[in-house]
Amino acid sequence: MNPIVQNGDPVLRAKAAPVPEDMFGTPELERMLEDMAHALDAEQDGVALAAPQISIPYRIFIARLDRTVPPPEDGSKHTPELLVCINPEFIRSSQRRIEMDEGCLSVRSVYGKTKRHERATIRARGKDGSTFERGGGGLIAQIYQHEIDHLNGILFIDHATELVEVKRSEDAEGEAL
Repeated sequence: MNPIVQNGDPVLRAKAAPVPEDMFGTPELERMLEDMAHALDAEQDGVALAAPQISIPYRIFIARLDRTVPPPEDGSKHTPELLVCINPEFIRSSQRRIEMDEGCLSVRSVYGKTKRHERATIRARGKDGSTFERGGGGLIAQIYQHEIDHLNGILFIDHATELVEVKRSEDAEGEAL
């Protein structure tokens, strides 16, 4: 399994390259997506992961949508639901920005407050190359913004305020994106 790289690794500060057209539908792309899913699944507090976070220099992020909603009241778990976004781009966002708690799997144990657009819509491609648009508010909009920042070499700590370090054994308020 590819380890999640931490702040200080140059891959996190590089702008990721678009996935080329001839890579769609290939075993290479499928393997990258599987590596990303395994890395994210290993982090119980993680909700999303950008490819550069496991040293893959392409414009890809994934999100575990089942981890963005409260667990069922009966104590069971949601069925895993993975959103794959390849070569994502913003097509619109709300003017209103809201302050949100934020963390990152590549800046472990550090949390802060960020101002993010309340709603955002992206256009991206799926692993088969099909194009789709998807919008969302709250945590979903935050995921889109956080992960596309990663693809542009930006970490949340670059613009967060009230940064605090939390010991790993303690529960953190924010989700790690």
